[in-house]
Amino acid sequence: MKKWSRWLAGLAITLVVAFALPVTGNATSSKPIIVGSKSFTESKIVSEIYALALEKAGYKVTRKQNISNSVVFRAVQSGQVNVYPEYTGTIVDAYLKQSTANKSASQIAAAAKKGVSKYKLTTLTPAPGNDSQGIAVTTKVAKKYHIYTLSELQKKASKIRFVSQGEFDQRADALPGMNKKYGKFNFKSSKDYDDSLKYKILSEGKGDAAPVSTTDGQLANGNKYTLLKDDKHLWPAYNLVPLVQKSTLKDYPKLASTLNRVDKKLTTKVLTQLNKKVDVDGQSYQTVAKNWFNQNMK
Repeated sequence: MKKWSRWLAGLAITLVVAFALPVTGNATSSKPIIVGSKSFTESKIVSEIYALALEKAGYKVTRKQNISNSVVFRAVQSGQVNVYPEYTGTIVDAYLKQSTANKSASQIAAAAKKGVSKYKLTTLTPAPGNDSQGIAVTTKVAKKYHIYTLSELQKKASKIRFVSQGEFDQRADALPGMNKKYGKFNFKSSKDYDDSLKYKILSEGKGDAAPVSTTDGQLANGNKYTLLKDDKHLWPAYNLVPLVQKSTLKDYPKLASTLNRVDKKLTTKVLTQLNKKVDVDGQSYQTVAKNWFNQNMK
């Protein structure tokens, strides 16, 4: 009889505790996932696509887009952001302070994933899209002088008016790196302009070549600009990749598969076209993201 009483008492206590304690998984998953972005077009578009995909997967989402590039990495560490689109090369170069020289895209991605682990972060599967450093020339000049690679640009640099920015002339991974890897670029002229003006200067015929990002929307028009091939592999891969808190992956089990499915479709060509719709055609990044999502992620 005493054993039976003790069993009933124990059962009562167990039931009270069970009902009193919160159900961690449900409580956590009911909180919104905070999706962030940096302050430039591509990051905002991709962030919005991530948000739409997570909402379709059944999660609540809070958007924190347009965060300053200098603080977004700290924001995800502190939990102000749960996930945002980053780049493998940026993680390794800027945040981990490691060299990307002579490393393949897969090696850089692996170094990024391993390196952020100490911050209790992780990366998901990198997208094929690569937003790297590049040099573009007007297509008219490319055809006239047959310049389609950086090696060909170096040989014919004396015919080219270079549209530069002061920083590009100084950074080790920019013009000094080009000179070291390809030989001296003795341009016909080189003038510094604000980065936002480079395509305007090229389109007005005041310059022939300029440093660009390889997914700039303006490059979608091959009739106007030609992106030169980095044939000696000076610049490392900057593949788009979701950067996420490890704890967030545990709390939201479908997050990884959802975002990996999105990133699989974000090629360099797709990113360039998306950027064009905002930066050239004047659409809002929200509209561009929604239209692409509806067409590609059903």
